[in-house]
Amino acid sequence: MLKKFLKYVEIQTKITSLFTFFMTLAFLFYSRQIINWKLTSIFFVAMFVFDLTTTAINNYIDSKDYPEMLPINRRAGLIAICIMFLISAGLGLYLAYCTDVVVLLLGILCFLCGVCYTYGPVPISRLPLGELFSGLFQGIFVPFLLLYINMPEGTYLTLQLSLEEITINLQVLPLLTLILLCVIPTCVTANIMLANNTCDVEKDILVKRFTLPYYLGTKNSLTLFSVLYLLCYIAPCIMVLFGMLHPICLLILLTFPAVWKNVRAFHKEQKKPDTFIVAIQNYEILMGSYTVVIFLGGLFERFF
Repeated sequence: MLKKFLKYVEIQTKITSLFTFFMTLAFLFYSRQIINWKLTSIFFVAMFVFDLTTTAINNYIDSKDYPEMLPINRRAGLIAICIMFLISAGLGLYLAYCTDVVVLLLGILCFLCGVCYTYGPVPISRLPLGELFSGLFQGIFVPFLLLYINMPEGTYLTLQLSLEEITINLQVLPLLTLILLCVIPTCVTANIMLANNTCDVEKDILVKRFTLPYYLGTKNSLTLFSVLYLLCYIAPCIMVLFGMLHPICLLILLTFPAVWKNVRAFHKEQKKPDTFIVAIQNYEILMGSYTVVIFLGGLFERFF
């Protein structure tokens, strides 16, 4: 039963949330920020369980007309979704209770996006917005929330709510650092979906699923695929130039030949069984090396 459940939630695809989480921990280490392990653990479990929930919802909805596609029966699948949703929502609310309204509002936004991705009259997955939403929520919102609950109050923003007014104060430099830090996870996450949709564009049209490659065309989709990977190398260079990261982080440039080899392979052929895997490989190469070099930067800042 456990094996069927893990297949149902596609446990093998959860590297996106795990890599982004550990990358952010590495940046907290680099920033010499004491980590609140209680809040961080709550956030991790809530994030991970909700990631499982969204995948389960996706598979449940997609198999509505073909129940045999599910590794477990539909009733058990629906019960699993409800249980996981309640667990992640409960932990999210407790995390908001321990922190502030910013975490509550962003948490609600993440939940709405996750549910609406595959559920509703017009799911996000059937629109040319999947790459944008997956990139932003996995690549920026996850790091921001993890940094926000660990950094001193007011590091990134302060939000004051009352019946008379809403006041938001933004800290420009920390937010700019955050955005640059998140370029890599945002771009590589978006490219996984872009590669998937590019491979499936003809099949998606038959089921009235009009994703970004449908509107861009294959040639422009492949250009965007390449540009997003180039941004992954530009961003850390800018951060090192302005002292946001240690110069040792430039070691990530050594991964360029391997990443670009995969890009060229995808340009030659866009087939799910053969070349979609290159987007996964590039994700692992870039996120794994990025996490390591940021952590090494922290070690150098402390001991050298």
